[in-house]
Amino acid sequence: MFSTTEITSSEIASDNPIHQRLLFAYIKATEYINGNVLEVGCGIGRGLKLLTENCTHYTAIDKNEKLINQLKTQYPTHTFVAENIPPFTTLKEDNFDFVVSFQVIEHIQNDELFVKEIHKVLKKGGKFLVTTPNKSLSLTRNPWHTREYKAEELKKLLEKYFSKVETLGVMGNEKIMNYYEENKKSVKKFTKWDIFNLQYILPRQILQIPYDILNRMNRKKLQQTNVGLVNDIHYSDYFLSEKPEESLDLYYICEK
Repeated sequence: MFSTTEITSSEIASDNPIHQRLLFAYIKATEYINGNVLEVGCGIGRGLKLLTENCTHYTAIDKNEKLINQLKTQYPTHTFVAENIPPFTTLKEDNFDFVVSFQVIEHIQNDELFVKEIHKVLKKGGKFLVTTPNKSLSLTRNPWHTREYKAEELKKLLEKYFSKVETLGVMGNEKIMNYYEENKKSVKKFTKWDIFNLQYILPRQILQIPYDILNRMNRKKLQQTNVGLVNDIHYSDYFLSEKPEESLDLYYICEK
């Protein structure tokens, strides 16, 4: 139920490179967080155990009510809210020491309101950790995303509300970049048939199902033909880079 290519699985072998990349963001977050923590868009709870072990209280908000109810059962001492956001209608202002939101803002229609609402619920001096794909390294249009950002684009939005914004990137070692290049070659075999550039012309909702089918096919093919390359990737193969514009994901640390 929660294993489309957009909701990367930790159990499907062909999803491993993406899963490890997403997991890395949470592992780095544990170096910063403490106190009262909010996660906006917790998804399948990939980083939930890591975050809850490094804070005094954890709150998660996500629009997927079934998923939220499932997590409530698994983690009864923490708080889970099912709500379409923004705005945040159930969260107190100036309440959280840290807000974490990984790979979410690209799905939000009103991204400025999203950032404004996160600023509102943070305490003075609190920090917002956010990641999103780097548009400069995207291989094709992702129709599940409302938009994607280049490093300076999102930085400018964040600086409208936060007093300090540190811009970093999630990058990988040679093993990761080999996978990226093989993936790029494989994707081109699909997109070469899009002679009218329909992926950028058609409404994104129309493209979501075919994109998911082709993306799953592509990941499986890469795993079958490059078993070691796909299976051996580990979160330790990723690192934070001071060259966000050249990185796979953008990673921002913002202070209120």
